[in-house]
Amino acid sequence: MTVSIRKIEAGDQARWRELWDGYTRFYEREPSEAITRHTWARIMDPDSPVHAIVAERSDSKVIGIANYKDLFVDPAARAVGVGKQLIDWLLAESKRQGWSRLYWNTKENNYRARGLYDKYTPHSGFLRYVINMPPA
Repeated sequence: MTVSIRKIEAGDQARWRELWDGYTRFYEREPSEAITRHTWARIMDPDSPVHAIVAERSDSKVIGIANYKDLFVDPAARAVGVGKQLIDWLLAESKRQGWSRLYWNTKENNYRARGLYDKYTPHSGFLRYVINMPPA
């Protein structure tokens, strides 16, 4: 499968939403329309610090996204190097932009992704604990 990585474009919104929904469900959350709209608006705003890239097959189908903080590949397109291509693009971009670091989080039991991530660097050893406060 030939895959190319490029910056996201406005015309990618429908497919981005599908993959974004898959990403949120993977992390056991139901997609929120308000958060989805807000995230997309930030990605499309050139003055926002949130950017995104897509992995696209040669038939122009987007099969992966990286929002510079979230990475998700269509389950049907996994295990062929798409995640690696997304990370490699981000590493090159971090060098071009002079970023001081590149990092990401994943679930402790996301072993498939961790197998890829461990090829780049060992994990930091930190686990994230979150307390969601009930609405007032």
